[in-house]
Amino acid sequence: MTATADSHDVIRVQGARENNLKEVNLELPKRRLTVFTGVSGSGKSSLVFGTIAAESQRMINETYSAFVQGFMPSLARPDVDVLEGLTTAIIVDQERMGANARSTVGTVTDANAMLRILFSRLGQPHIGSPQAYSFNIPSVSGKGAITVGGKTEVREFAQLGGMCPRCEGMGSVSDIDLRQLFDDSKSLAEGAIMVPGFTVDGWSVRIFSESGFFDRDKPIRDYSETERNDFLYREPTKVKINGINLTFEGLIPKVQKSMLSKDVDAMQPHIRAFVERAVTFAPCPECGGTRLNEGARSSTIQGISIADACAMQITDLSDWVRSLNEPSVAPLLKNLQHLLDSFVDIGLGYLSLDRPSGTLSGGEAQRTKMIRHLGSSLTDITYVFDEPTVGLHPHDIQRMNELLQQLRDKGNTVLVVEHKPEAIAIADHVVDLGPRAGSEGGQVVFEGTVDALRASGTLTGRHLDDRARLKDSVRTPNGALEVRGAIEHNLQGVDVDIPLGVLVVVTGVAGSGKSSLIHGSVAPRDGVVAVDQGAIRGSRRSNPATYTGMLEPIRKAFAKANGVKPALFSANSEGACPNCNGAGVIYTDLGVMAGVSTVCEVCEGRRFDQSVLEYTLGGRDISQVLAMPVSEAERFFAEGEAKLPAAHAILKRLSDVGLGYLTIGQPLTTLSGGERQRLKLATHMAEKGGVYVLDEPTTGLHLADVEQLLGLLDRLVDTGKSVIVIEHHQAVMAHADWIIDLGPGAGHDGGRLVFEGTPADLVADRSTLTGEHLARYIGA
Repeated sequence: MTATADSHDVIRVQGARENNLKEVNLELPKRRLTVFTGVSGSGKSSLVFGTIAAESQRMINETYSAFVQGFMPSLARPDVDVLEGLTTAIIVDQERMGANARSTVGTVTDANAMLRILFSRLGQPHIGSPQAYSFNIPSVSGKGAITVGGKTEVREFAQLGGMCPRCEGMGSVSDIDLRQLFDDSKSLAEGAIMVPGFTVDGWSVRIFSESGFFDRDKPIRDYSETERNDFLYREPTKVKINGINLTFEGLIPKVQKSMLSKDVDAMQPHIRAFVERAVTFAPCPECGGTRLNEGARSSTIQGISIADACAMQITDLSDWVRSLNEPSVAPLLKNLQHLLDSFVDIGLGYLSLDRPSGTLSGGEAQRTKMIRHLGSSLTDITYVFDEPTVGLHPHDIQRMNELLQQLRDKGNTVLVVEHKPEAIAIADHVVDLGPRAGSEGGQVVFEGTVDALRASGTLTGRHLDDRARLKDSVRTPNGALEVRGAIEHNLQGVDVDIPLGVLVVVTGVAGSGKSSLIHGSVAPRDGVVAVDQGAIRGSRRSNPATYTGMLEPIRKAFAKANGVKPALFSANSEGACPNCNGAGVIYTDLGVMAGVSTVCEVCEGRRFDQSVLEYTLGGRDISQVLAMPVSEAERFFAEGEAKLPAAHAILKRLSDVGLGYLTIGQPLTTLSGGERQRLKLATHMAEKGGVYVLDEPTTGLHLADVEQLLGLLDRLVDTGKSVIVIEHHQAVMAHADWIIDLGPGAGHDGGRLVFEGTPADLVADRSTLTGEHLARYIGA
């Protein structure tokens, strides 16, 4: 007998309009692996993350009490008519992990917690509870008297923690260059403080100026010893300024709390640049960088301390845990062993548990999050993945495919946004969005099996079986960058000459040492422009025009043409609509319920005051210019009354990297990962530098866009630049003039130069994993 419940076997979407989606209607099969394809910006993320996953999470949040919802993120209902058949969604995305400097691979996966319990049970000498092995818990003790009912008692308090007292569990100590913090020839009123965020008219400097501890008009070099000590080191002190109670503290503790407590890799670019300029970090001399005090380091199991265990490569740590035969902690050892084996299965066995989580790439972070779900007993869950093959060598993609299939075979619905043909091939169901990107996308152009996709004639279908071929001839280098004895991270004394004036591709399995070699030994050199995978940070007020600096010449051109000041043409300044303050939308906070955003009724989403829109340039007002796609704006600023070479040059670079469809006023928060990276690349192309370093530029790129990227790399080389690309995509390898292959494995099994030469030599040699996969890819 068939139960009615068995008929609910699809997720039904009707009338999805989130971002650029155009009334999308879909039925997705449950307990199957569905892959979403389409060019970058076609609407894949808007459908999968912004509609299906977002509504699932919102509805789950609504099952909690209003009190609990008050502590949870507020999620707005996606713009869709009908969503039926949803199950609990677990999103495994590429967001970087751990903005906190105390966050490590061990702490984010609970491996550290298990190790601490293990050492508290088996460690010799025994030093205490699991807290005694934690670098986040200090050892403290206290004593005091308490009076209860007229009776006074003396109470003692003691807590034994594992934190190193010298570095406070950070593993490094910092030495601050005071010359980078302030200019002692100036007074506070003249802008003596040079720390980001400390502007003369800002609150931070105002607290210093009006605290009463020093004269705001006196140069800092003329301060008395007491004033200088207060200025630099004073403990937090309550002060009253204009009747408001505020806290004043010295400049150094303020900088330490606001900046140095964060992970350097997670900082905004201008703050990171300041910290790298002003602060020198060195391993803590007391704990040797282990973060742990002497007691925690002295307790061992079979001669291994918890610091030694966390520093081991996870493959080695897994073998060590397997060798422990202790029936008293058998369940703990079993769980820890399963967790460590999951790291190895997912291709992260080369990491160590003490690796700061902020240093993981987007792909590594996504796979680390995936680990906690591999052993889960939950079924009928919807797992949502964002390009899980990012950062994976072709050799590792097969393993990732198997893990996705395992999740599906347990009875889960797996939704994957993906571009790699190897990952698309395992899909039970494919949804192709397009036909193009931005306003030309947002439609379902194909739905069905992989074989049907090949015959469909869509952009994805036509390019699915594309295979690059080796170049007939390669360029001749005009010099070389010498790298000698590179030992960063897992590199084992690598010596290599990187040719200049050609396209060089650095490849190897994930964790083989590619980034360590290039970012450690090449990127810091003068004349090198490095475009990494770091996320673009910007609010919903930021857009391509502001990020690239294009808005500045546009505003000045409008001001000059109309005889007014440039500030009027900024939605963040004087020209902003007074009703929405230049946001274009009104955000209404409904307390514990989902907030609502509505288009501003006054400016109708144009963001500017009506009086500003009366000023035009070339027949267009400022809101119309910001609503233009890059391709249209490029033509607009090329000639006639609106001719503006400064803006046109930037727009040309945006077109060159394949962003011609983007609206120049589109909020950065709505851009996909691939779009953000190419926006960053377009910005860096203006920098003066002879050597460009790109870190996986094919991330988020559709198969059809890879060809355009290769054309861009060729143009860079042909203009006299040297281009070094860290990449796994075989089409980029085949297009290279020179390949540097690291390996043979990952972690301590890698870090060696296994091949250098032309792609043709690599294919003919076939002595490395990369050579085998490249030969198979080109059909050799």
